[in-house]
Amino acid sequence: MGAAAEKKKYTLFTGKQLLWLILPIVIEQIFSTSLGFFDSLLVSNIDAVEAVRSNASNAVGNVDYINNLIIQLFSAFATGGAIVTAQALGAEDRQRANKIAKQLLMLVICLSLGIGCACLILNWPILKLFYGNVDATTFAYQRTYFYVTACSFPFIGLFNACAALLRAQRKSVSTMTSAAISCFLNIGLDALFMYVMKLGVLGAGLATLFCRAVPALFMLVRLSDRDNVVCVRILEPFRFDGGMVRQILRIAIPTGVETAMFQLGKLMTNTFVNAGVYATGAKSLVAYNEAGQMIHVNIQANGNAIANQLNNFASVVGSGVGNSCLTVIGQAVGAGDPDQVKHYMKRMFALSYIANGICVGVILSLVPVVTQFYGYTAEAKEIARQCLYFCLMFQFFTYPLSFTAPSMLKATSDVKYVMVCAVTSMFTMRVSLAFLLTTDLIPGLPQLGAMGYWIGMASDWVLRSILFSTRLLSGRWKKASGLIRERAEQQ
Repeated sequence: MGAAAEKKKYTLFTGKQLLWLILPIVIEQIFSTSLGFFDSLLVSNIDAVEAVRSNASNAVGNVDYINNLIIQLFSAFATGGAIVTAQALGAEDRQRANKIAKQLLMLVICLSLGIGCACLILNWPILKLFYGNVDATTFAYQRTYFYVTACSFPFIGLFNACAALLRAQRKSVSTMTSAAISCFLNIGLDALFMYVMKLGVLGAGLATLFCRAVPALFMLVRLSDRDNVVCVRILEPFRFDGGMVRQILRIAIPTGVETAMFQLGKLMTNTFVNAGVYATGAKSLVAYNEAGQMIHVNIQANGNAIANQLNNFASVVGSGVGNSCLTVIGQAVGAGDPDQVKHYMKRMFALSYIANGICVGVILSLVPVVTQFYGYTAEAKEIARQCLYFCLMFQFFTYPLSFTAPSMLKATSDVKYVMVCAVTSMFTMRVSLAFLLTTDLIPGLPQLGAMGYWIGMASDWVLRSILFSTRLLSGRWKKASGLIRERAEQQ
């Protein structure tokens, strides 16, 4: 019996099907990450051209931390619905999958409209809370960029919901195409608005708005195709189903809390690096604006911005594999075979380690070259290189365990454990260590600037790896997925 079990072949996803699911998602992640990269790159060179008139690129980077927190919230709700949809498809219940998809889409649209309006109204208080210490010109840039990008939130919500539902039915090529449209549109509009029309940060915001609106509408059209396994037509009569909404929220709320706290932690640690303690001494450079006033250029914040952008690229392949797990493991859970679920977990882990290793190796080799493209000082670029060499070595070993593993657990509906562990690790390791190592509020501790931020992050990755790998090996995720109960009923 044991030998027969070992030889058992699983055909829910063939090798070719996995490739055509994962590869477009990875390419999509590359295009999506490129949006922030090109915004930051082009704005940083505006600073250089205009003789350091202000830290416009810091303003864009700071607001993007807030935007990413909100975007991840939309993504969490989309993930919740996509997991339930994937499980329904695995159980071959197409009618239920379609009903859940419509509930999800309308739920995310309502949420994104509400949050977008709130951010427009609370623009100043939100920015003052996180970045009240920046100079007046940078703060004004932040307000402009935040106003424009907040208008794009409904489109982000729509895009995330449609993308998650298309991936759940294995149509990841559509999401890749949409991300490509968004990326190339963003680059063209950035160049037009910032360099031809001279709109600066406003131009960066307008480019972002348009490059989010067009792909979102494209994705809605693709999801409305009647040939899809899951087809949602937004203009058809609709009302919320309490039972289905609760089922979506049972996964979406813990996932939303986890991702929101994760982004909040990143926002807090970035705030530490941008704190006023770097306005003097070797951690800043003195320059003069057009009015002849002396200003400080925060080389730690600039170096950290570069490191974050390039680290995002190093994570795209691993992130793509993690997103694929929601479909692969979700459908395997829906099929109701625990052994099949474990089989695909092993396959996805192997793919994650291979893909992550290749991606990290490529970025490591390109660090000296790519950092030169930024319009920052040589000191900021050197800080970025040091931070990247440090964090990428940790990422090489820990990324699949710290990020692919929780995606697998989410796909089994084990979302509460993921939430508790992720939030605990974030605040006990990343936020606490970054605070202690980047500020001068506690005498006697080293002030490491941007490097303190990355030490905290690497420590967070290590703890996450331990917590999530232990959960997978214990097999307790089977209870959350219902597989233990189903097997008992069959016996």
